[in-house]
Order: sequence, then C-alpha cells, then structure tokens
Amino acid sequence: MKTVLITGSSQGIGAACARKFAAGGYQVMIQYHTHKNKAEALCHELCQAGCNASVFCADIADPLQAEALVHKTLETFGDIDVLVNNAGIAFNKMFCDTTDDDWNRILSVNLMGSIYTTRAALPAMVHKKAGHIVNLSSIWGMVGASCEVAYSASKAAIIGFTKALAKELGPSGILVNCVAPGVIQTPMNAALDEETLEALKEETPLMKLGTPEDVAEAVFFLANENNRFITGQVLSPGGGIVM
Repeated sequence: MKTVLITGSSQGIGAACARKFAAGGYQVMIQYHTHKNKAEALCHELCQAGCNASVFCADIADPLQAEALVHKTLETFGDIDVLVNNAGIAFNKMFCDTTDDDWNRILSVNLMGSIYTTRAALPAMVHKKAGHIVNLSSIWGMVGASCEVAYSASKAAIIGFTKALAKELGPSGILVNCVAPGVIQTPMNAALDEETLEALKEETPLMKLGTPEDVAEAVFFLANENNRFITGQVLSPGGGIVM
C-alpha cells in the first residue's frame, strides 16, 4: 500500500488532499502545527472510512521537527511514496511595512519548511529510485500580488525550487511538480471581505472561486502512480484567472 505525507493537512487544501489520497487507497500521515483538534478529527474520519491514517504535530520551519515528522512517517508506515508540501501561511502587508521578522517567518514556513521536509524525505525515495513530490505554490507566485510581496516571493521561490529539483532528481526516478492554486475558499482566504471576493470572482473567467477539492484533484493527478512522465511542471487550478 502506498503512503502519502501531507504537510498542513488539518484543514483546507491539505485536508482535502488527505481525503482524496485516502479514497485512492493511500495510507496518510497528517501533519499539523496548531490545529490539533481538526487534525485528530480528520484522522478519526479517515480511519473510520477504512484508511490507515496517523497524525503528527511539527513546526516544519524547524529542520529538526521536519526530520522528526519524516522519521515518524517512516516508522509508522515503512515508506513515503508521495510528499505533498502544502503547509503555508498567508501574509498581507505593504512592502515598506514588512519587517525582517515578517520576512523570516513567511520564508521559513512557505519556503524553508518545504525544503526541510523534502530533504528529510529524499533518502528513502532515492534509495528505491521512485517517488512523487508535489509542492504548493500560488498564482501570486506566478504573477505577483500587490501588498503581498513577501508571500508572492515565497511562492515564486517554490516554483523555482520545484523546477530545479525535478531536473536533479529525474535520474533517480523521482517526479517533482507544483500546483499553483487560484483563489480558493479556504480558511486562509476567510479574512477577505465579500466585496473583495466578488471582485475576484469577476476576474475569474469561470466566474466562481475554487474549492479545496479542486486543488486536491490537481495534486492527486500529479502525484499518483499513474503519472510516470510529468515532472517539473506547474499546474494551476485557478478557473483561468492566470493563463
């Protein structure tokens, strides 16, 4: 049975990915940092549905905790076939008001968290010359967003990380891809007011916002064992807002 490790999977896109992979027959490791109750409830839900699932608390911005997460996954399930680097934080502030601490926090979670977790998971994948890694970026990582310079920069870095790593790991049989969602109805976007959300809908050719399940479908498409020849790519489930 295949195993997937999904960071930031207590809610939103991560939780939708956990449900999608569980339905696809995967064992699931759920990682959370602050939302313990939601993570444990999701784990219970998946186990009740017949999935072999477990949950682990870690701050992936800390390299030692990222290593502990991977070690626990290998200890629990014996292998990691898929790594989904989904954990991330939103940040909205004018560039000139963004402090050094702001920059350090956004980059440590959105970029370095993915790097630390990937680095820890890679030896097992390289050893068997197989594996899938899917990194979560954003449309703002593709085109940038005003008042979200730090966030956009962190997500643009994820795209560069994905493409370079795909080239490096290709000879080892490991596929590395990126999903860059558009505006999705998640807790991260819950702070946006109705007027802003309506404006974003109007900017989207499909005239609606995406759901976590829409993103999970894209992640599963790139990460499941049927994908044997797509690597180094950015797939954007965004309703056409960026083309």
